[in-house]
Order: sequence, then C-alpha cells, then structure tokens
Amino acid sequence: MKIGMVVEGSYPYVSGGVASWVQMLVKQMPEHEFVIIAITPEPISPEDYRYELPGNISQVLNLPLNMQQPRRQRNFSLTPADEEAITEWMKFESVRSDALLALGQKLGGTENFFSSGLFWEIVQQSYDKERQSGSFIDYFWMWRGMFAPVIELLQFSFPDLDIVHSASTGYAGMVAAAIKKQQEIPYLLTEHGIYSREREEEILQADWIPDYYKQRWITFFHHLSRQAYKEADDVITLFARNGELQEEIGADPAKIEIIPNGIDYARLSLVEKDKHPHSYVHIGAIVRVVPIKDIKTMIHAGNILKSRSVPFKLTIMGPLDEDLEYAGECRRLVDQLGLQDHVFLVGKVNITDYLPTFDVCLLTSISEGQPLAVLEGMAAGLPFIATNVGSCSELIHGREGDPYGPAGFVVPPVNPEQVAQRCEWIYQHPEEAEKFGRNGQNRVEAYYQIHQFIQEYTERYHQRGLEYGRHRV
Repeated sequence: MKIGMVVEGSYPYVSGGVASWVQMLVKQMPEHEFVIIAITPEPISPEDYRYELPGNISQVLNLPLNMQQPRRQRNFSLTPADEEAITEWMKFESVRSDALLALGQKLGGTENFFSSGLFWEIVQQSYDKERQSGSFIDYFWMWRGMFAPVIELLQFSFPDLDIVHSASTGYAGMVAAAIKKQQEIPYLLTEHGIYSREREEEILQADWIPDYYKQRWITFFHHLSRQAYKEADDVITLFARNGELQEEIGADPAKIEIIPNGIDYARLSLVEKDKHPHSYVHIGAIVRVVPIKDIKTMIHAGNILKSRSVPFKLTIMGPLDEDLEYAGECRRLVDQLGLQDHVFLVGKVNITDYLPTFDVCLLTSISEGQPLAVLEGMAAGLPFIATNVGSCSELIHGREGDPYGPAGFVVPPVNPEQVAQRCEWIYQHPEEAEKFGRNGQNRVEAYYQIHQFIQEYTERYHQRGLEYGRHRV
C-alpha cells in the first residue's frame, strides 16, 4: 500500500512531537510504502533532516508555503458553478469539495486569478460585508497573501497514492482533502493538538497582523480545519477532550475516534533506578528548548527551590538549535539567577543514560497534545509534574475507570511557584513519589504501548483500503 503522509512544519525537519510520531509509525509498518508530503514555511533541503529516514519512505516532497508553480499554458476556464464554489469557499461560507478541485485543477496560475474580475469582485464584496474601514488596497493584498499559498499548494501535481493521511488539519489537512477528492482514495486525519486553536492563540499575540485583520485570519484557519474534517473518513485524536473540541469546530462526531500515542514500554521499563543515594532531588525534563515548552518557568521554579534551600539539580534534555534566540535567553536566565550549578541544558542526548538518575520528571508546556515525553518518563517508573494542557491530566490521573491511581501532579501553566512546591514535595516524600512512579508505569503498560497504536492504524489502513477498492491494497 502506498500511503501519502502529509505533515506541516514537522517531519522530517523537526525533532520530537508529531515528527517522532511519524517516524515511529513509518518504521513500524515496513510492509507499506510511504511518501512524505512536508509543508514548510520556506524551502528546506535534505541536509536539514533530523531523522534517518526508514527504507520504506520512497519520496519526500517539500512544499514550501512561498512556493510558486511553473507558469501554466492552460487557460483560465471556470464554469459558473466553479465560480460559485470558489466564491463561497473564499468567503468562508461553505467547505464545498468542488471548490478544492476548481482551485487546484481548473484555475489558471495565481497571477491570472488575482488579476481577474472574479477575484476583485469577491474581495470587494467581502470588504463591504465586513464593514472594513481601512485601506482597500491593504485589504486586497491581505487577501492575496492569504490565498496564494492555498492555490499554489492545491495546484501541485501529487503522486498516485492508495491512502492519504495528514497529521494535522490546516494546510496539511487541506492538501490531504484535495488529494482524496482528486484521486478518490481514503483520507485519515490524525490531529495531535487542535491546529486551528493553536493558530488562533498565535494570531491574537502576533504583532505583524493588524488587529482589524486578525479575526479574518482566525476564521481562515478554522475554515481549513472544517474542510479537513468534512473530507476525512476518520477524524482521529489522542484523547477525549480534543474530540470534544473537534466537534465544536465542526467535525462530525460519528467520525471521531481516539487512538492514544504509544511508546516503547519494553525498552524504557527496563531502566533501573540508580542505587547510589544522592542528597538532592534530581529533576529531569525531556523537552525541546522552544517557547511553547516554557523552559523559563522551569528555571524560575529552580530559583524558588534555591531560595528555599532545597537541594536540587534540573537537567533539561532536548535540542537547543530549533530556536537559537530562545535557547540563548534560557542560558542567560540561568546565569542571571546564579543557577549554573543547578540547571543544565545538555541538548539532545540518549535519555536512557539520564533516566536512572532522576527522581521526578517535569513538563511546563503552555500547549500540548499527548506528549510522548510524559509517557516515556512514566514508562521508566518516574513520577511526573506537568502543566494542565492537552492530555497531561488524563495521563497523570488516568481516564474514567482507570484503576492505577495518580502518577504525579498537574499544575497550572506559567506557575513557577506551584512547580517548585511539587518538586519540594517530591524531595520530602521519596516513598510516595516511588508509588506515583509505579502507578504511571502500570498505566503506560496497560494503555500506551507502541504495538497497541500500530495495530489500530494497521487495521484502519486495511479497512479503508478495502472499502475504496484500490488495486494495490
């Protein structure tokens, strides 16, 4: 079976998170051929791969958002029905499938379209309907900036596939939806975080978007999500709360299914605790050093521990080169607070070399889906302190009916005081902390092993392939 995996800002150019999930899925399915369709802000070369690609990946297509398709010879030949579909789609009035086909297969190049009477009319009507009072020329160029990537992506010539699978909604979901319609193949959507909600948070904080255009951009990303939800045969998420949010945004509840992440429990559960006693609490963090992980809250929590004379070490394990500016700010904060002997940013390392020395693991993210780092630490029998984002609470306290008990503490985001309090509690209550670790290990063994989630996707690929009757399936 030839599967097109569509990803955005992720595999194979970024470490961790969704990219690790893709690498794991592909490696565990050597019987299938994968084509990676990677959407990135700008062109990226194979030298930027962060993973050794498994042999069953036959092709990596990099589609940058600033891509410009070669000039086409075909004519601008839309029917009245095409024009109606495009108009409704661009005004966010509908997520009609025929609009994707018209934008991708019937439209001329972007320059032809943007200079057409149809585009001018759509923009003008929207300007009036939204009662915009700013410059119409600026509004017109904002529309061009919004829809140029959409049209260029949809007009790409994609290879023949048996199944298309996207790891998010957004541009990736839109591309996967278009491939499904063009090739009449199954489409699986796995959404780790809630893409449109994450973009909404970014837009509200962005300085480069004028306030009077922010709502349009927010609506645009929700529109892309609704299109993906509509076309997907399966809308898969990792935990229950995400499914509720997908339904609120527009997903059909009958399509929504939960397939949790899985990790290599057999390997990580064999990690043996270092028997050499130490006089401090050793806190570990398996995390990329980027703003969304809020490393600074960890460091400030360390400063509170120091002020209370709690002996501790904090070892932060993860890539330092994904946001060099932020990593530099974190290093400077460690220096400014005089924590050089307590806080260590060790970069990307083999976590099994460090896990035996930890007493507790920590995650202070301000947004998450279902973090593999939490599952990995729990599999190693370590208690966890994590912020109340994504599925962290579900992982630490268990789902309804879970018999294993708490595996640590959940704290509010951006709250160094509570992080410090919980770390101090772990230091003062080592026996109870060990019990938390056992609870988490039992939970991962029961529900979050890699073979369990691979089996779910194997069955889903097979089932959908048979339903659509592709010859290679």
